[in-house]
Amino acid sequence: MVDENKKKIGSYKTLRVYMKSECVYDVTHYFVRTFLDRQHDRTADQMLQAARSGKQNIVEGYSDAEGSTESEHKLTVIAKGSLEELKEDYQDYLRNNGLATWGPQHYKYVASVPLCRKHNDSAWYRRQIQGRSAEDVANIALIAIHQTLAMLRGLIDHLDRKFLREGGVKEQRYRARIEYRNRQNNGGERQ
Repeated sequence: MVDENKKKIGSYKTLRVYMKSECVYDVTHYFVRTFLDRQHDRTADQMLQAARSGKQNIVEGYSDAEGSTESEHKLTVIAKGSLEELKEDYQDYLRNNGLATWGPQHYKYVASVPLCRKHNDSAWYRRQIQGRSAEDVANIALIAIHQTLAMLRGLIDHLDRKFLREGGVKEQRYRARIEYRNRQNNGGERQ
């Protein structure tokens, strides 16, 4: 049972939530570099760090899952918190600069949501945002962030259900050890 939980190095890159978080990071990197004054605006570094934290905590949580169910859950929740913070920064930017936040009825929102849902490839996002206005890039980022947050909520729910079903790593290892001992004892009695 314990061997089933082992993950290949780098396999987190196959997770849709990781791929989408990478898109969020790359869009944010472009946004900060293009539209913010990095020397005088502390928000620039905070936005980059929040985007990075969202992505990196998915990686670390997924990788730590072999050793600690609690760590995996905690880091996934931290990733969600970082992206919530980033979402607020984008919303603040739009509001404070008199720019529109696309609502569900906005024609650009209606056109962008299915496209963003379809694409989890960072290169696609980088092509889409080249030369666009700060308003467009911020709103595209918000759509990608909302989609990533929905995936993270689903992952957290999955981890919670899995924990209730299987217990944590320590419990799984203990059960595996007991099963091994029982097999050894039962095999030894037959000889």
